[in-house]
Amino acid sequence: MYKFERYRQIGLADFNQPFGLKMNPENRWVKKAETIPWDAIEERYAKLFPSKTGMPAKPLRTALGSLLIQKQLGFSDRELVEEITENPYLQYFIGLPGFQTVPPFVPSLLVEFRKRLTEDVLGEINEMIIDYNTPDDPTPGGGNQSDETESDADENAGTMILDASCAPQKISFPQDINILNEAREDLEAIIDDLCDRFYYYKPRMYREKARKDYLNLAKCKKRTAKKIRKAIKKQLQYIRRDRKYLDEFLTKECELTTKQAARLAVIDQVYEQQKYMYDNRVHSVPDRIVSISQPYIRPIVRGKAAAPVEFGAKLDLSMDEKGMARIEKMSFDAYNESDVLISAVQHYFERTGHYPERVLADKIYRNRANLQFCKEHGIRLSGPALGRPRKNAKTDKKTEYADNADRIAIERAFALAKQKYGLGLITSKLDQTTRSSIALSV
Repeated sequence: MYKFERYRQIGLADFNQPFGLKMNPENRWVKKAETIPWDAIEERYAKLFPSKTGMPAKPLRTALGSLLIQKQLGFSDRELVEEITENPYLQYFIGLPGFQTVPPFVPSLLVEFRKRLTEDVLGEINEMIIDYNTPDDPTPGGGNQSDETESDADENAGTMILDASCAPQKISFPQDINILNEAREDLEAIIDDLCDRFYYYKPRMYREKARKDYLNLAKCKKRTAKKIRKAIKKQLQYIRRDRKYLDEFLTKECELTTKQAARLAVIDQVYEQQKYMYDNRVHSVPDRIVSISQPYIRPIVRGKAAAPVEFGAKLDLSMDEKGMARIEKMSFDAYNESDVLISAVQHYFERTGHYPERVLADKIYRNRANLQFCKEHGIRLSGPALGRPRKNAKTDKKTEYADNADRIAIERAFALAKQKYGLGLITSKLDQTTRSSIALSV
């Protein structure tokens, strides 16, 4: 349930300030609140609650404002609620009617905020904020309408910059022996719970011996291939034995909880993958699970010097000539970013009514399909042309140098998002909340 009429957005003059406090209208949070169309977003947010019964939800300004504060300042959920309770400017930013010493909500409610503000909803909110802060421009490229002809209005104008990056997840570095040990411990915990709930006799699972076998490798300074393979074989045997015990229990009158059933499905998949790699003496498998608690995460090979392989979501970000950034594609599975260029250009056309004059992107985007598409629509794709160098090579090199200099803007955007707004290390646990967290960073 959502009461839209109840939460009308307030200005700084309407904010109930405590006696003796005079809030500064030039404060960064006051000025930031003026750049967001709260009322327009509120109407979109109210549609997420079709039910007319139940306890009213928190207003949009409280949900979105709190998450924006958390992204900018890097607070945990508990620390965020404490900071909002102590700071009148933060309370004004999230739409409270006045300063109060009582927490506006419990920290666990932030998880629900992230679930409701999905990737698609935040994408729409991003467009609303961009439109709200962008002055009306009657013609493509910012010209005067009276001086433009109909043919000029259809000409290409503007610039689109496109690049890809990875948002690493906060997980321990995945090692086969560690994943198998965690799977074994989870199986033992499920068996213990079933025995306690249904009064079954606990089977012998050799926990201490399995733990000792794991530590023999985990604490070993020099791990040879033979030692690793031997330790993996033992852990696979322990998991297979525990899985047989669990199957015997499930044939009786007992049921797993929803959480246990989901975890068991992940453990079975991990066992199959590890068994396949052990039997075939390989180190890779399709859709490899690198975290049992977050099985949606996949390894993303980026080839960077600091981290050749990252574990998290891969995303393509586009930036227009006004410096506005948008997420074009986000996926936990590895993909070729060159496939995103055509759809990103089409999105640019849908927003502006014309194609960009130039597209600045890496060499990986310069495949034949993208070059042909850009040629058909009169778009200049940055980079050297295919084939032999032209006669005017000096002019082409100057243009290429200027394009590379302009393309740095999107690298700065990635650096800002990763260093300042949490994109460098995602701490969310769920698939949906992780996507929302990445969208909030942008």
